[in-house]
Amino acid sequence: MPHVVAGLATPESIVVPDKMLEGAGLHVVVDEVSHVDAAKKRVRLSDGRELGYDKLFLAMGASSFIPPIEGRELDGVLSLRSAADAEKIRAYIAEKNPKHLLFVGAGFISLEIASLLAADPNHPREITIVELMDRPLPLMLDPDMAVPVAEYLSQKGFTILTGEKVSKILGSDGKVSGVELDSGKTLDADMVFINVGVRPNTQLAEAVGLEMGQFGIKVNSYQETSDPDILAGGDCVEKINFITGKPEGGRLRGPAVMQGRLAAKRLAGYDIQFPGVLNAGGCQMFDLVVTATGLTETDAKRHGFDTVCAVVDSRSKHAMIPGMLPWKIKLVFEKKSQRLIGGQIVSHTIGPSREIDAISAFILGRRTIGELTTFTSACNPDISSEPSAEPITIAAEQALQKLRVAQ
Repeated sequence: MPHVVAGLATPESIVVPDKMLEGAGLHVVVDEVSHVDAAKKRVRLSDGRELGYDKLFLAMGASSFIPPIEGRELDGVLSLRSAADAEKIRAYIAEKNPKHLLFVGAGFISLEIASLLAADPNHPREITIVELMDRPLPLMLDPDMAVPVAEYLSQKGFTILTGEKVSKILGSDGKVSGVELDSGKTLDADMVFINVGVRPNTQLAEAVGLEMGQFGIKVNSYQETSDPDILAGGDCVEKINFITGKPEGGRLRGPAVMQGRLAAKRLAGYDIQFPGVLNAGGCQMFDLVVTATGLTETDAKRHGFDTVCAVVDSRSKHAMIPGMLPWKIKLVFEKKSQRLIGGQIVSHTIGPSREIDAISAFILGRRTIGELTTFTSACNPDISSEPSAEPITIAAEQALQKLRVAQ
């Protein structure tokens, strides 16, 4: 909810109003479930009321994980997962007007919040980002694609420290005043934002005795748990990666929405399976847009894939049209099967970043290098590069040539 933090959206705008649900014939009960009796198919609420069920769906989400760093309890140490967290951040900024903001972790939430706060011309702020890995957006981008992102953020005034770890949060009179790094260096900060991951909320499911996976509640492809009358979906469940076939967290909004829909279809009698996750996602920092799907080259190698990759520098419009902006695309192919398994885009405009959805579709369709050389975009010189320079096709052509040279 970065836009709630920046005051560009209200908390009410990101949730479905109860009245809308009730208008669709749903009965809404706002309370906390304290106990589930799976044998009797009864749910007990915190006020003592009990509700019976034929089928139960668990959508308990996940909570932000803050590492056990000394000083994490200080005033001004914040994280973001819920609308309440966003309001807390916004209130802190309005009340304290912090000048030295330090972000622990260079993931997309940290970078989006940092860029939105830095874009406020009325409140100049010093932004420092500390990342344990060697690059920003390490889960989305390979090192070669992260270089232009790091350069761009540096040009915007960010200080990005990679390969560094916060060992201690410093404070005075109960308020945050800085951090100490493993390297021994200290940095001033009057607000510290920590976003280094989440943990699934599985306590209720564990109490019921449902089978657990490594990354959450274990479900089948129809969202059914080990109890056939209890379904679950979203951030609290373990998912299967479409490419590797291995379990993972996959805690993004897209899979959560789709799993909720598929569970509803299952209850309605449909047999539609969840295909697995690609972890497609995107973020925007100022006017730079980054999107990614599938496996990065780094992750593919970690999973034992032999890869062939191609990087193409493209344009948002035909080169002859004024206002053309650059963008870059990287495709990752599995060498043996020649199937597309990943893609990354770094763009200075929103339009080209949507091409990541085509890449996702090609991955789900198990398309190969040769097949992608025949891809033709719906082009117009004002909104896309010329047909001869369609970046997905050019990337496939480059990969094809790399395979030929390697033979």
